[in-house]
Amino acid sequence: MKIQFVDLRKQYAPLKNEILSGISRVLDGMQLFLGENVQALEKEFAQFCGAAHGIGVCDGTAALQIILRAMDIGPGDEVITVSHTFIATVEAIILTGAKPVFVDINPATCLMDISQVEAKITPRTKAILPVHLYGQTVDMDPLLEIASRHGLRVVEDACQAHGAEYKGRKAGALGDAAGFSFYYSKNLGAYGEGGFISTNDPELAGKMRKIRDHGSGVRYHHDLIGVNGRLDEIQAVVLRAKLPHLAAWNEKRREHARLYNELLKGTLAVTPAEHSGNTPVYHLYVIRTPKRDELQAFLKDQGVFTGIHYPIPVHLQKAMEFLRYKQGDFPVTEQVVSQILSLPMYAELADDEIKYVADSISTFMKNNT
Repeated sequence: MKIQFVDLRKQYAPLKNEILSGISRVLDGMQLFLGENVQALEKEFAQFCGAAHGIGVCDGTAALQIILRAMDIGPGDEVITVSHTFIATVEAIILTGAKPVFVDINPATCLMDISQVEAKITPRTKAILPVHLYGQTVDMDPLLEIASRHGLRVVEDACQAHGAEYKGRKAGALGDAAGFSFYYSKNLGAYGEGGFISTNDPELAGKMRKIRDHGSGVRYHHDLIGVNGRLDEIQAVVLRAKLPHLAAWNEKRREHARLYNELLKGTLAVTPAEHSGNTPVYHLYVIRTPKRDELQAFLKDQGVFTGIHYPIPVHLQKAMEFLRYKQGDFPVTEQVVSQILSLPMYAELADDEIKYVADSISTFMKNNT
């Protein structure tokens, strides 16, 4: 049996006619940017998140950068985040001129360790940027309480958390603003690149709309320095066709996670932990084992494709040498990244495929203990 890590063809097939018809209408009209589909998506996805305002942008990195820019975060400022994330989280901070300040992660959830945040706050700290990694939200209430006491902004990196809930509230409406990625493999993915910003702050929303379009609210009138960060109409068509199915797809992912959890009991693989009050959407299903590399090679031989998200923490990347972090600075992060393995996870995955993956892991564990 061959099991892909993600199989986008299975998702595309039932939506093909609707998507191609929508793209055809866009090309017939040739309104390719910031047209009716982008405007409709901004309303629809913001409503899905429970946020008052939505801004479609070109990708998730731009989403985070635009948020930070709109908050007037720049040179001399600090933003607290984690090293266990895709580098784009940290790039967005650095591209504003600000300095990323890392805290370690909780070993159970692989999310920001809230207990370490307050010690990293200085007079230069302007924001906290929690990462809702793997489709599970950070424990937000204590984080928001810390931010409130210190007068700090909270920016959610929700790039892997489309529809994830924290105590009944969705990612994207928990902090001051949130950035989403619509990279093609996300729970809600474009056919290429795309991103989104959500917020309940009307003043911030207005400023971010200008920044994403060269600082302009009216064509050729530029009120501030912006970027070319617009979402295009064709990607908005794709996303609008998918959005009505997102909740059902997320529920299928949760069902898959429950089945994985059940089948992997007793295999010595550490399965994902969910913190109280959280409803994850399992963008990734990530197990941990000290024999990660050997297991990944074995699964490949069995026709099972896996991933590692992410093998090198950001603070140890060559591009981040100027921050002067070193091996051992974040021991939990450094241990976790040597053990994590992402198993196949997408809504259309079949139960017998999950059983095959779990059986393969069980066989490996029995022969390597």
